[in-house]
Amino acid sequence: MNALRLIRIMQFGDSVLPVGAFAFSNGIESAIQCGVVNNLDSLRDFTRQALQQAASGDVRATVCCCRALSAGDRQAVLTYDHLLFNRKLNAESRVMVTRMGKKLAEIAVLTCDDPLLAWWLAQIKEGKTPGSYPISQAVVMSAMQATPRDVAVISLYGVAVTLLSAALRLMRVTHLETQRILFEVLGEMESLCNSAEQGGIEQMASWAPATDVLAAMHVAAWTRLFSS
Repeated sequence: MNALRLIRIMQFGDSVLPVGAFAFSNGIESAIQCGVVNNLDSLRDFTRQALQQAASGDVRATVCCCRALSAGDRQAVLTYDHLLFNRKLNAESRVMVTRMGKKLAEIAVLTCDDPLLAWWLAQIKEGKTPGSYPISQAVVMSAMQATPRDVAVISLYGVAVTLLSAALRLMRVTHLETQRILFEVLGEMESLCNSAEQGGIEQMASWAPATDVLAAMHVAAWTRLFSS
């Protein structure tokens, strides 16, 4: 990978990119409130499970989208976006993926002049597609000439960082401890990416009943720091 392509991927995959990720907890808030996560070990396990779920779901759709774009098939991108959005069973998840997806597309269009990015943002604004964040990542990263594996890595890293950053504000855990957990769970990155790259869009799975129950409980929570 040349230096320019690497730095472009780093910029649009940065956890501090202003897409609104700070407002969402990836389910960890409800897990802590319900006692599912209450120490470092359970936080590590929850983060690992979130990555496994992402690899078989959202990130698999991201990889498929990258492959479709490399073949010039934009219609498939719209189809994949709807399939991914329809697998979000709760309102909070739908708000999260569409709000962040649109913001990422807007930032990318304002930052660089690329016909693919302009087309994608237009589809979102015209209501032709939900504009989910994982698909927006695939479109933006493809415009930066990233490979499907590159995008999978960035997507999975974002899941872990968002979750652990939220945990810092919700439970007794230090920055050093979350960095240790991040280092450990990302050690499984190769197998996670291999899982995401297996099969096609029809094998995108969303089977995560415990997560869905926690999300449903979060909607009715009396106190909330995060939107999801």
